[in-house]
Amino acid sequence: MDNLEVRRELTTKNRVGTSRYDFIKRVIDIIISSLGLIMLSPILLIVGISIKLESKGPVFFSQKRVGLNGKEFDMFKFRSMVVNAEELKEKLSSQNEMSGPMFKMKDDPRITKVGKFIRKTSIDELPQLLNVLKGEMSLVGPRPSLPNEVKEFESWMMKRLEVKPGLTCYWQVMGRNNIGFEEWMKLDIKYVDERNTVIDIKLIFKTFFVLFGDKNAV
Repeated sequence: MDNLEVRRELTTKNRVGTSRYDFIKRVIDIIISSLGLIMLSPILLIVGISIKLESKGPVFFSQKRVGLNGKEFDMFKFRSMVVNAEELKEKLSSQNEMSGPMFKMKDDPRITKVGKFIRKTSIDELPQLLNVLKGEMSLVGPRPSLPNEVKEFESWMMKRLEVKPGLTCYWQVMGRNNIGFEEWMKLDIKYVDERNTVIDIKLIFKTFFVLFGDKNAV
């Protein structure tokens, strides 16, 4: 067998392997997101009522994020900030504690009392199970970035967009905001290069252990 035939065979095997992995990943996404929405519905209801009672404004927060192959979608979260949070962000830009284009601030004054709790426990992210069910996100994958953040990415960082964004990845289980921006991006690229069903399952289980009371969550 010559080199050309070997390359063709390897390419075919890789394509088949990737298709099988994507199919299994999608099945896992549908099953877990569906069960999650049903089993967590009482918590979702209580959180929704608490947000509404504390401050005026919508219960849910929808924001444009960049997904697979650069396609934008509306990502859902429980509203954890005051209604005019985006307007106040510019005034707080000098206090950004995250390197790179991402904005993170530990004691962000825009966060409500209920918001602090649901962020600490990552409950604010639960509505993204709808994004997973719709196929816009996956349970495991790089966190979806804002369009203006992606515009500032270096070329090698764009590889993150070769997979669906996810609820959790290496960043979530390895320190979150204690990890610098560039290291965060490298962890995401590592996932893109090495992803498989076993890694996905391990990351899902690890996320459960760090989910509640994570000292790195803000």
